Amino acid sequence: MSLAFLLKRTHPHILARKLSTSTTPTPPKPLPLPKMGKKKSSTPGEENLLLPTPPSLLAIVDTHTHIASTFEFYRGRYKQGRYMDVHEFVRAMYEGRRVEAVVDVWCEAPVRAFWREFADAAKEEGKWGVMEYWFVMGVHPHEAKLYTDDVEKDILEAMAHPRCVGWGEMGLDYHYDNSPREIQRDVFTRQLRQAVKLKKPLTIHTREAEEDTERILKAEVPREYKIHVHCFTDSPEFAQRLLDHFPNLYIGITGVISYATNDNTSAVIRNMVTSSVPSSVPPTSSSTPPPSPPPSPLRILLETDAPFMVPANLYDDLPAIKGKKLPICHSAMVPWTAKFVADVANQAVEKERKEGDEDGDAKEGPWTPDEVMRVARENAKRVYGV
Repeated sequence: MSLAFLLKRTHPHILARKLSTSTTPTPPKPLPLPKMGKKKSSTPGEENLLLPTPPSLLAIVDTHTHIASTFEFYRGRYKQGRYMDVHEFVRAMYEGRRVEAVVDVWCEAPVRAFWREFADAAKEEGKWGVMEYWFVMGVHPHEAKLYTDDVEKDILEAMAHPRCVGWGEMGLDYHYDNSPREIQRDVFTRQLRQAVKLKKPLTIHTREAEEDTERILKAEVPREYKIHVHCFTDSPEFAQRLLDHFPNLYIGITGVISYATNDNTSAVIRNMVTSSVPSSVPPTSSSTPPPSPPPSPLRILLETDAPFMVPANLYDDLPAIKGKKLPICHSAMVPWTAKFVADVANQAVEKERKEGDEDGDAKEGPWTPDEVMRVARENAKRVYGV
């Protein structure tokens, strides 16, 4: 994983700084080499961030993005970029591209003080353009070791803001172990208890920590609670156990579903849209009615986790930058993730029909990017009320 990704997860403000740590003397200048022409940049021009026509023209709700980090990374990669102000950047990227609302995520410790500037700007007509700004706040597991009473106090203050719609992201990450696992578990539990006390929806980060994440969630969170398991890449079996136990839990899908190195997320989608896996767990007793299932088997939320994880299928519509990669992701890219989800769902449905599944027909289909966007939009309302 790149250094930029780690910085984004721990100290995203560093991305915009020019780092200089060397103390060695400046070496003498080498003899000039023959001129070979100006070296071409491997970074596509910033005009490509405005994107081609998307696969769906429905309104976009990005349920997990990091606006401050995205803007800082933009300024780091496009030092002569035309947008000097974060609000100007957001308006340019999102207006005319049907970005209706975002859930911005603040997950650093200590809390970045300018969260309030972002949130209060939502009260000023036109500051964020036509986009509705909402946010969640918590402490990422990478920074669990920095969680203190003062940090918690700042988060509790943010919870009272009218634009705050949840607590997170928080959870466990055993892939990097940037914080000791015992501390991660303690801080995760502590945050869950505070969030449940306040009745705030949960934004969960979990990576390679299936057993502990499941155990802690089931111990601390009421079964009917609203939960968003963000950027899911763990096993489909783990996803199904969570979906079965928590009827109001939704799986966050980012552009990483389109990466060749990740099949787990696609497997979760395949399970949802075929009849081989139940959509909810049976009642625990004859006197307990089953939870009302959502109207669609796709219990997903669409998100970007910007500034990273550009959907791979977006490049099919950007032939002019063939061989290059966009340096940042942003919320207007959500429709390409929706298209990939629709493709995976249709392939699963078609396969089940061809195999003549005797247990029943596929749950729905055919799927279109519009239908995936519509379902995810309704799910965002259920979880975050946006």
